[in-house]
Amino acid sequence: MIMNTVEQIILNESRLLTAIQQGDIKELDLLLHEDLLFNLPNGITITKAMDMETYTSGNIVVNSILPSEQQINLINDTAVVSVKIELKAIYHSQPIEGIFRYLRVWKLFDQEWKVIAGSCVSIL
Repeated sequence: MIMNTVEQIILNESRLLTAIQQGDIKELDLLLHEDLLFNLPNGITITKAMDMETYTSGNIVVNSILPSEQQINLINDTAVVSVKIELKAIYHSQPIEGIFRYLRVWKLFDQEWKVIAGSCVSIL
């Protein structure tokens, strides 16, 4: 079965959220582009290497990640995704619990979708 582009992005978003919740380093490495830039809610910009270190060190444990209100805009070989996420996690022994709006930019490289940019803001 050949999936259309929106279906591919929905699948990759699901893969990404599952990898985040499970701390699946191999899957995250496949889905995140080497030159990723991501803005955290506190305004800090992180790279893929910084994000991967958070998972490999065990400094983040995600207990639940529930997406809703997903919107996808396609622009040639790029997809922009906005999604509301209810998150429960522990980061450096500090609980994180809230509702966040994520914006992710996916780009197609040799038939593989990768996240090249993103940001997250707290909405509740």
